[in-house]
Order: sequence, then structure tokens, then C-alpha cells
Amino acid sequence: MIKIENLTKRYGEKMALKDVSFTVNPGEIVGFLGRNGAGKTTTMNIITGYLSMTSGEVSINGCDILRDPIGAKRQIGYLPEQPPLYTDMTVWDYLNFSAGLKKLPRKGLAAHLGEVCDVVRIGDMKKRMIRNLSKGYKQRVGLAQALVGNPQVLILDEPTVGLDPKQMIEIRNLIKNLGKKHTLILSSHILQEISFVCEKVVIINHGRIVAQDDLQHLVTSIGSQNALNLRVAAPEAQVTKLVRSLPGVVSAQALAPVEPGACELIVTQRPGEDVRRVLFAQLARANMPILVMRPMDATLEDIFLRLTEGREELT
Repeated sequence: MIKIENLTKRYGEKMALKDVSFTVNPGEIVGFLGRNGAGKTTTMNIITGYLSMTSGEVSINGCDILRDPIGAKRQIGYLPEQPPLYTDMTVWDYLNFSAGLKKLPRKGLAAHLGEVCDVVRIGDMKKRMIRNLSKGYKQRVGLAQALVGNPQVLILDEPTVGLDPKQMIEIRNLIKNLGKKHTLILSSHILQEISFVCEKVVIINHGRIVAQDDLQHLVTSIGSQNALNLRVAAPEAQVTKLVRSLPGVVSAQALAPVEPGACELIVTQRPGEDVRRVLFAQLARANMPILVMRPMDATLEDIFLRLTEGREELT
């Protein structure tokens, strides 16, 4: 379990983090989202003990990162945005070097490193110089470094940045499989990636947590666009005019028709309004049969933009 309570970080007069609190339970894969400069990397560097906090508490499986830094760090595997690779080493030498830094016992180490290589699929690259590897394989080597010592917690900062689409898919699938045995925090600018891999999201903006919830619940509770997809068996102009005249309707935007003899609209309602009953009654009275009327759920992208736009910076 990762537990962060009232985390604050100040650089001189500038506040980078303000009362950041969230928990990652064992076995969860949590997406940590924010715009550039929002405080994601600062938070992750504090969790891993790379950066000190101004105030607050961070514990990893009960080990406080300040009171017991060695115990806490033993629980963590960290892949920063730029993997800490020594390109003049072979993959195998580098993983041995990483094991030495983590003070792993030599007994059984070769077998353990072999298992790590198999997990990230670099077994046939062990003797290759890291500088000669592709970007995708370098990222896998960085991930292997994080897995050395079999830590319970993995913290991955932009693990697919700079990869081509095929490499991105492979790394995403790998991360999802790792979530079966590890607790993960995953930071990414690619919201599709978060939607695919994560069960829960934490969104930070200007150093403050603005949302944290299960992904599906977040979409349902925060993500309503107050919009309806409407398909009516009647001329577009007549339907649009009638719908726009109804109380509670903000707009009615016509889309390309998808069914012969019917028009397609997106109807936007005022926040807190539900115009479905009025729509049904008025269109029925006008002899305009409704073929489809369904709410349009927001995407994670919609929620992210809504929560991070137009908010003031910390001072």
C-alpha cells in the first residue's frame, strides 16, 4: 500500500504541491494524471525518496519514507521518464549492476535476473550493448531494472514516451500483466493508455488533487456531458427547430444521418436538467417518432480537460 498524506513541496516562494493526499491499495493500478508542471513528477520523486518534501507523510507498505528510507525503498521499483541506463554496458551487466545497488544477495541472483528478463521479453538481448538497442528495448531494460529485487510497488513515469505504436501496445500489455503481481502507479500524458491499463485515476492540477476515484465511477459521476444522442424519423430542420424551442435545451447540433429517413442530433441540456420526458412528449405530439435517445458519457479526455482547465496556480 502507498499512503500519501498532506504532502506539500515548496521551492522558495513557489508552492509546487499543496496538501496532496491519496492511497494506492495493494494490487491496484492507478493512473496519475496532470498537465505539464502540474506536480506529477515532483510527487513521484518524493514517493521514491529521490526528493525531499516540505511537509506531509509518505509510507510504502507501512515504511515511512523519512523515518525508514531504506525499508521504504526496498519496496519500490522506479522507472523515471528517462530510464537510468548505462549505454556502454551490456543488458546483463547493467542488471547485475542494478542488483548490486539494491544490495541483493548473490545466491540465486542469476536465476532471478533471468526471470526478470523473461518477464519483460529481453532474454535474447542479454549480451547486447544497451546503446545498440532500439528505443522500445531500452524502455524494457529500464523496466527490468525496476523489477530487479521483485519490489511490491512499481512507479512508472511516462513508460511509453517516444515509442512507436507497436512498442506502445507491447509495453501497455506488459504493464497490465505486471499489475497482477504488483501495486502500480502509472503516470502518462496518453489518456487512452490510462483508460486501457488503469482501474483508478488520480488527477493533479497546479499541485492540488482535483479528482481521485475508480475510472468507471469517475466517468459516471463527474463525466456527464448533459448531452443526448437523438435520432428521429422526421426532417432535420423541423426536428431541430422543435428541440431548440424546449426549456432546458442549450443547443441541438445536427450530425450526418446514419439511418435513411431519420436525422441525427446531439442535444445539450443545462446542467442538472433532464429534458428526455419533455422531448418524448413534444416529438410524439408532433408525430416525429424517436428511434434513439441515449445519454452520451464523457470520455476520460473530457473529464481531464474539465478538471484542469481554467484553474489558478498555487502561490
